[in-house]
Amino acid sequence: MSRQFVTEAVMVAIYGQLLTSPAPVEYIVPYTSLLELYEFQDSTEPLMDNPMDDQHVKQKVSELIHYFEEPLNQKKIQRALQMPWAKSLPILFDGNTSLIVINAVDTAHYGEYFDPIETELVLTAQREALPILTDQLDWIHRIIEASVPVHVYDIDDFDFAIDGPMFNNP
Repeated sequence: MSRQFVTEAVMVAIYGQLLTSPAPVEYIVPYTSLLELYEFQDSTEPLMDNPMDDQHVKQKVSELIHYFEEPLNQKKIQRALQMPWAKSLPILFDGNTSLIVINAVDTAHYGEYFDPIETELVLTAQREALPILTDQLDWIHRIIEASVPVHVYDIDDFDFAIDGPMFNNP
């Protein structure tokens, strides 16, 4: 059975290990985080501190955008946009990794704590009863401070997350 995580599209682009998981993994990604990839691609602001790393990440962002724009993948994404909370069919990356785009709706429920994409990630995690995977420690702390009822894993704990207790319950 696939392990599922809610995450942003940029996490998949930045962290290559997410696409080469030793166990079957499926990422649920809000559509607005896909749109954010275009902003990152066109931005003059660095995504990474090291210029070589930044160039590499921007190349990976461009590759991911190109992959999502392939006709079959684009068709899957467009179908998910027909109604709120609809999900695309899985977009396959390899034998172990797939991604589902969800047409999440920001209800401003957590607007005072989180930006719109963070809110969509939290609401998606709650709706789907799945953990969030992120590298943003500040956001993890804000989730805890706001007592949001979701599980959150830091990207550095990805190996633990795919083998973690949440997935080993009978």
